[in-house]
Amino acid sequence: MTNPQALKPAVQLSQSPIRFPGESAAYREARNALLAEEIELRRHLERVAAMRRALPQGGAVPQDYTFEGANGPVKLSELFGRHDTLIVYNWMFGPQRERPCPMCTSLLSAYDGEVPDLLQRVAFAVVGRGPIAKLLAFAKERGWRYLPIVSSGGNTFNVDYAHEDPDGYDVPAINVFTRKDGAMHHFWGGEMGPETADPGQDPRGAPDLMPLWNLLDMTPAGRGTDWYPKLDYGTRG
Repeated sequence: MTNPQALKPAVQLSQSPIRFPGESAAYREARNALLAEEIELRRHLERVAAMRRALPQGGAVPQDYTFEGANGPVKLSELFGRHDTLIVYNWMFGPQRERPCPMCTSLLSAYDGEVPDLLQRVAFAVVGRGPIAKLLAFAKERGWRYLPIVSSGGNTFNVDYAHEDPDGYDVPAINVFTRKDGAMHHFWGGEMGPETADPGQDPRGAPDLMPLWNLLDMTPAGRGTDWYPKLDYGTRG
């Protein structure tokens, strides 16, 4: 972790020499004040990431869960491939759903293009509780090319790591697992949900996993309160 004492004050770094055509002095003053806060936010995110990396070893994975993949059964340990770290995203597409969650789907659509890069460092898998054929059919419809998708319909992974009611609706989750000398442990899982949400805000983690919302946060109207992603913009969604 960078020594905070070695960092220049954000206010000092925020005196930007950049000028855009037609900007006023008032705009530049406000923009530099915002830049100072953006620098502080970046530093806070770095501190949080360092704390996450320094977590003690998490709990041992209770079993080598068997999932159903495109080519048949696949165990959790096999999802690691050549890596010692595995990220698992729980996709809300359980057997009770005709169509998957639009928010999860929007997120995964963004991640699909990142998977080839991500796999240079860690393993990644998408878990849905619905039948594998249904999951893969939608992935094909959506045009996904790289996301490794498996079904957890035959095991308790979603109960254990997404804290789902096995007879209820599915829950989104993201978890990170590690493997060393054949032993698998839980490293980190998202724990920010409705119970931690601030008034007037949708439940979300920090940093926000959704590239969509991060981009909209840069715009004058922000995320808005009357719009959500759809599965398509025709007759369904």
